[in-house]
Amino acid sequence: MSLQRPQRLIGDVDMTSVVKFSPHAKKTMSTELERVQAEHGRERTEDVREQADGKRDSAEDDRVVKEDARREAERFRVLAEEARMMNEQHREHLEQARRDRETMRQAAEDSRTAAEEARHATIAAVAATADALRTNLAQMQFLKDARSTLQQLKPTPKGKVQ
Repeated sequence: MSLQRPQRLIGDVDMTSVVKFSPHAKKTMSTELERVQAEHGRERTEDVREQADGKRDSAEDDRVVKEDARREAERFRVLAEEARMMNEQHREHLEQARRDRETMRQAAEDSRTAAEEARHATIAAVAATADALRTNLAQMQFLKDARSTLQQLKPTPKGKVQ
């Protein structure tokens, strides 16, 4: 029965055939095996590095997207604040307009009251004027009647009383 050694391939070379050679060949085979293993290790490391780079790039992309979203949210917050301020200014303008209308309404009411008082004063003045004219007319009538009576009582040149 022959013992078979496990087959070791380095590149396209079957290393079991190399084992039959000299100790130097065995050492070369060991060194070549270590080199191949190191190369595989480097390849695995490179794959891991590429995966890490991919994850880092993905994380960087996510960071950029999140930063853009943060900036957009900040712009939206600023616009919302400006809208709130404009709304507040508009509310203040509306409140000022309401106060102005109230002031004008009060002024109109005061004017109406003053006009009503002036109308009453005018009516009173017209009534006082009419009363004064009536009194003057009565005095004038009295004086006329008195003159007429005096003229009737006055002797005439012929000595007659009229």
